[in-house]
Amino acid sequence: MIAVSDSEWECIVVGGGAAGLSAALVLGRARRKTLLVDSGRQSNLPAHGIGGLLGHDGRSPADLYAAGRKELAAYPTVEVRDTEVVSGKRDGSGFVLDLSDGSREISRRVLLATGMDYRLPEVPGIAPLWGRSVFHCPFCHGWEARDLSLGVLDGSGHGVMRALLLQRWSDDVTLFTNGPTELPQADADRLNKARIPIDERPVARLRSQGENLTAVEFEDGSLRPCGGLLVPVTLHQRSALAEQLGAAFVPPGHIAADALEVTQTFQTSVPGLFAAGDASAQMPSVANAVAAGSNAAAGIVHSLLVEDHDLAH
Repeated sequence: MIAVSDSEWECIVVGGGAAGLSAALVLGRARRKTLLVDSGRQSNLPAHGIGGLLGHDGRSPADLYAAGRKELAAYPTVEVRDTEVVSGKRDGSGFVLDLSDGSREISRRVLLATGMDYRLPEVPGIAPLWGRSVFHCPFCHGWEARDLSLGVLDGSGHGVMRALLLQRWSDDVTLFTNGPTELPQADADRLNKARIPIDERPVARLRSQGENLTAVEFEDGSLRPCGGLLVPVTLHQRSALAEQLGAAFVPPGHIAADALEVTQTFQTSVPGLFAAGDASAQMPSVANAVAAGSNAAAGIVHSLLVEDHDLAH
């Protein structure tokens, strides 16, 4: 039997990563009755540290999230629950969400900070190294891999740009196309001028020692030393909640397959439904997620004010 909450929330934040915690903090400081629901599956938990986050450079994601929760405890209008939203629907001008703990919650606003699933290339050896010596963002992990023999595993048209970008962190960069490729002559000239070699041999697996990548192994059994590898990933919605609530998605891109369409105030196509962090159409990073969560919360507070005082008319 589903237990229905006695009272209505002003906002339910779905997801306790950087965007969700940031939003809940702003909502708490605005004295808005807020429920944060967190299933604890943040994508960056495998990483040793968060790179480029002011005041927290190199801090482990788990430590950052624990600190965020501790800060939320100071605000009596905010409640945090370790559970998961399993389904949701519109109910008049608000929302009804069913949680995996058996409860049903009613809210005037919902903020989706559910994050995305990062789907990695299907190459043996990538998964154990993910977030450390195999990464998708050089701004987040390039410093830790600086001056090593680096590689870019990308046979698409974006591989050239990624290889040129990665050269900011090492003079020794190789573009692995994982099979024959025909680059436009202009791109081939760019790589040649930058002294970035192209290796077209099919990749069999990655070799490593502990958490450290040591080499790329090819199908012919040969090895090429490599200490860090930039790989493309495709982001996919982790939760079906946005689709259930009728939110619109942006067209698939080279980063995200189904990012949510949001306005400048992080409002989705559904009135009262907001989205921030990786789930929305933005460059994925903790710094961007913190900013998006804060701005989305301000938008939510403003929308509640407009509704409460009929300011729209």
